[in-house]
Amino acid sequence: MPPDPRPPSSFAIEVPSALIARARAGERAAFEQVYRWFERPVFTLALRICGDREEASEVLQDTMLRVIDRIRDFRGDSPFWGWLRQIAINEALMRLRRSKQQPDGLDLDVHEPADDHAPPPPAAADAAALRRALAALPATTRSVLWLYHAEGYTHEEIATLMERTASFSKSQLARGTRRLRALLEPDPRSIQESAHA
Repeated sequence: MPPDPRPPSSFAIEVPSALIARARAGERAAFEQVYRWFERPVFTLALRICGDREEASEVLQDTMLRVIDRIRDFRGDSPFWGWLRQIAINEALMRLRRSKQQPDGLDLDVHEPADDHAPPPPAAADAAALRRALAALPATTRSVLWLYHAEGYTHEEIATLMERTASFSKSQLARGTRRLRALLEPDPRSIQESAHA
């Protein structure tokens, strides 16, 4: 079986069981440690889903409050980071649904197969260009792209999270990837113009 080509989630931080036990006992220093370790991954995920720094900050705070409230519910049958990531995703998607300011993704007039494992365009290596291009996408489309490529969720899992179908996720991924490529790849006319200048 070939290795999974997707990078591990930025949430994949091994949290010692002793730290979880201390957090369950209500130790403030333990919660502060968890917060420091997961602040960046939660904020980044929320920013990619919500598209707004203020909203992402709110999601971060809501997520951490929910972790404090529910730490005793964590059973330990999966990694702690996966449990926390699920809370963060749920909080971000709930905020996205409440905002209703964003279009509901790219048009779905025809189902298009997704080229799930296609390499990103060369400009994707430029983090600033990638952030700008992602910000230009509708929030729903951006969320599907982020959950699939950055967090490693399957289309079926994304469909469940977003209360949609797997084909909706596949279509958003295909259209979003195509739109992202168009935003990241240089316009051939501008290359010709700069060559003749």
